[in-house]
Amino acid sequence: MDRLSALDVAFLEAEDADRNVSLAIGVLSILEGPPPADRVVLGSVYNRLLSIPRFTQIVDRQPLDLSAPQWVEAHEFSVAHHVRRTAVPQPGDDAALFGVVADIMERRLDRSRPLWECWIIEGLPSDQWAILMKIHHCIADGIAVAQLLSYLSDEGTVDSFTSDIDAAKQSAPQKHQPFEFTLNPVRLIRSAIETTASVGSEVVRVAEGALQIATGLLDPHSLPLRGRVSDLRRYASTQVSLSDVGRICHAYDVTINDVALAAITDSFRAAMIRRGERPGPRSLRTLVPVSVRSSDAAGQVDNRVSLMLPCLPVDIRDPVEQLLTVHQRMENAKRTGQRQAGSVFVSAVNSLPSGITTLLVRAAVRMPQQSVVTLATNVPGPRKHLELLGHRVVRVVPIPPIALGLRTGVAILSYADDLVFGITADFDAIPDVEVLAEDIGRAVVRLAATADLPTRRTPSAILTLVTTPR
Repeated sequence: MDRLSALDVAFLEAEDADRNVSLAIGVLSILEGPPPADRVVLGSVYNRLLSIPRFTQIVDRQPLDLSAPQWVEAHEFSVAHHVRRTAVPQPGDDAALFGVVADIMERRLDRSRPLWECWIIEGLPSDQWAILMKIHHCIADGIAVAQLLSYLSDEGTVDSFTSDIDAAKQSAPQKHQPFEFTLNPVRLIRSAIETTASVGSEVVRVAEGALQIATGLLDPHSLPLRGRVSDLRRYASTQVSLSDVGRICHAYDVTINDVALAAITDSFRAAMIRRGERPGPRSLRTLVPVSVRSSDAAGQVDNRVSLMLPCLPVDIRDPVEQLLTVHQRMENAKRTGQRQAGSVFVSAVNSLPSGITTLLVRAAVRMPQQSVVTLATNVPGPRKHLELLGHRVVRVVPIPPIALGLRTGVAILSYADDLVFGITADFDAIPDVEVLAEDIGRAVVRLAATADLPTRRTPSAILTLVTTPR
């Protein structure tokens, strides 16, 4: 039987725990030219997407949840139930488009049918149109959805920025000393000692990471931007040049993810100040999903993520100091095993009997958390512009869900020459979501300007004084 994993079930349970939540991931593609006829879209979707089992299956829950839910084929499946068409109000600009996107994403998917929708959106200016793919998170994580977008393209598959992650994993030092069997008793004993020490060190590292995650989740703190999620959404997006981001990375020896998180930090700091709040060192604890997908699983549509819970430094005003602090805290989170601890927890839960797994997951998602404010997820997309149904994809925009008291979520997607930020926000909590997006773009431009200065400000004192708040 094809059963859902504990992580898959968690996304369903998190949605069930709050009637205002829709846990679907979205990817919006904006294309050149007039939109194709319905029969063309239906034929393309049927031929490409439906070769993936999850897109013709539904979730079948067992009586009393005594065993894990399983994927079963939907009866009387029709692709016409899933491909929809709509139009944006005039003038059809980004504000109008994103309003339509928010309306579509806030509605839950029908669980009596396969958990996805494909929306054709007309009415855009400059002879453009859009496709919005909406997929429940229990089917796939962000990287799998981005890979799916490549699969749907006319090329079938294209080179993705995911290969950069795979290369980094392969170049990382080996964590465990392999046991060497030999007839030489001295070498045999030495190998056993080294292997035991290596494994023991990793256990300590995972335990430290687990303690940091637990401490972060249980940290009671006054957070102005978290709270109950309503049933309405706002959405906004901005994009910056990857070449600008690359110059910042080179100048300050940081990663693309560090730059993105620093820009988000600066934007949220400004939002807090606009609300009359004083940003503190623990005011923006952020859920940062981390891919644990191996290169041989790149084409699989499923969930393979762990997490880290850094506090982004909204209490720091200087943008360069913000960036270096973000880098240091992310490095600390990696060194202390937060990602590994999350993976170990998921694996441990998956090994339990199905009924116990469901009860544990249900209890976990219903437990009130008062420490995490937002989500920031980085998804590597295609390296070049895609062609879809004979049309060039000029923009790709990620759309994250929000749940569990997180009233904002930021998805970051690299596409061709751009780094694109998509922000989903609770309608009542974040009325100025467009400003939040614009401030992210301005923060990257400002950092790029400092990277071009003859003498860059990289005070070593910043790195020595940075600590990760507990």
